[in-house]
Amino acid sequence: MSEPLLSLRGVETYYGNIAALRGVDIDVNKGEIVALIGANGAGKSTLMMTICGEPRARAGSIVFDGVDITRMPMHGIARLGVAQSPEGRRIFARMSVRENLQMGAAINQFAHYDEDLERVFTIFPRLKERADQRGGTLSGGEQQMLAIARALMSRPRLLMLDEPSLGLAPLVVKLIFDVIRDLNKSRGLTVFLVEQNAFHALRLADRAYVLINGAVAMQGAGRELLARPEIRAAYLEGGH
Repeated sequence: MSEPLLSLRGVETYYGNIAALRGVDIDVNKGEIVALIGANGAGKSTLMMTICGEPRARAGSIVFDGVDITRMPMHGIARLGVAQSPEGRRIFARMSVRENLQMGAAINQFAHYDEDLERVFTIFPRLKERADQRGGTLSGGEQQMLAIARALMSRPRLLMLDEPSLGLAPLVVKLIFDVIRDLNKSRGLTVFLVEQNAFHALRLADRAYVLINGAVAMQGAGRELLARPEIRAAYLEGGH
């Protein structure tokens, strides 16, 4: 087992007096795909945002590659090599595809801009075709490709994806998950994936955690969790 690239210990996050995360321990090792699954409102997106520094963890520690980032500002965390494709995509709707990608490249001062642009256009040829089109005019699937590509433009060491399949057609979902798998296998990119589509997430992930009411309730190899009857009942057979 390689050493953790990202390590959370006893992380607690609150909204006012309401605990959204309760003593969360999670490790993401270098070169792994780790999935976090759970029902709506379990705290998955809160966990993702807490790692990025907004909201702040009220207790516990978050360590990235040996550096404690628990109190670090968001831009500092991004510069260390943590990139997020957020829930709801949050692309810049009035900017062109190319300008959105420039926003991703700005994190490392455009150090490898031309090379990285060519790389993301190779991964997502549709974005190359739409390079001068406004982000807001793209389809949902194209916007998701753009959100992931924008994150990749910063050359992250950890790619965090929050609900990448949400609201997308099955064919587009398959494309997105194939891209994630390929980035991990061919480039060794470490991926932390928050996903409501438990079937896709657990098939893809080396390891996974199940979050219930802000606390880790279960963990194990992705395929192993996929086979568990309680996981199938809760997340794969119409359960919530």
